[in-house]
Amino acid sequence: MSLLKIEALSKKYGRVPILRNIGFSLEKGEVLSIIGSSGSGKTTLLRCINFLELADSGKISVGSELIYDGEDKRFRTETQIRKNRLHFGLVFQSFNLFPQYNAIENVMLAPKLLKAGKEKDIEEFAASLLEKVGLSGKEKNYPCQLSGGQQQRVAIARALALSPDILCFDEPTSALDPELTGEVLEVIRDLKNKDRTMIIVTHEMNFARNISDKVIFMSDGQIEEEGQPDEIFVRPKSEKTAHFLQIISEK
Repeated sequence: MSLLKIEALSKKYGRVPILRNIGFSLEKGEVLSIIGSSGSGKTTLLRCINFLELADSGKISVGSELIYDGEDKRFRTETQIRKNRLHFGLVFQSFNLFPQYNAIENVMLAPKLLKAGKEKDIEEFAASLLEKVGLSGKEKNYPCQLSGGQQQRVAIARALALSPDILCFDEPTSALDPELTGEVLEVIRDLKNKDRTMIIVTHEMNFARNISDKVIFMSDGQIEEEGQPDEIFVRPKSEKTAHFLQIISEK
């Protein structure tokens, strides 16, 4: 049984279709990379999966549980949406750390608000997560005292703090200087080695090819092509996919 199943997900802004009948599945421990030009719907898809936005129609299942049906109002209640979000951890491209909290406080915030254990246990777990992303000794540093790469690693630790089923990344290196990109990508590679299930929206084609079990190429709000990395990057079937990869390689 798939860990995540997306069926016929569609979304409009006004009359403009942004997502068109999106469907795919993901097994536990798999890494899916989503690629495509800006405006192709990648980020909107990720936001709908994380319930930061609600799809107009379609279904989302985690394991054997249907957690969203766009045509059933029962799945749109605030209580249901909050519950659904616990299945997912999201790392934003712009870090989105709270500047008034230090690193460990940023990681601890959601578990404390949800009363997910004793504060001492939450703090110990947060410290272990910061250690895993290479930030041992930086627990008391505030975001302004950290480099962009370090801030993004705090954001990754924060996304892991509630032990989500699926970890999602929205262009995790797009706000970083090239020399800082590698340290964040290395953390993500390490998560893959620990069988973490992940969805990664990225423009880093070499990274996507090396880390992914599956790759989706999106165009005009729909899945143009889906396959294993070599199928997409070496032998694309779609002319749109081939054209996109050619343009990216020339930059």
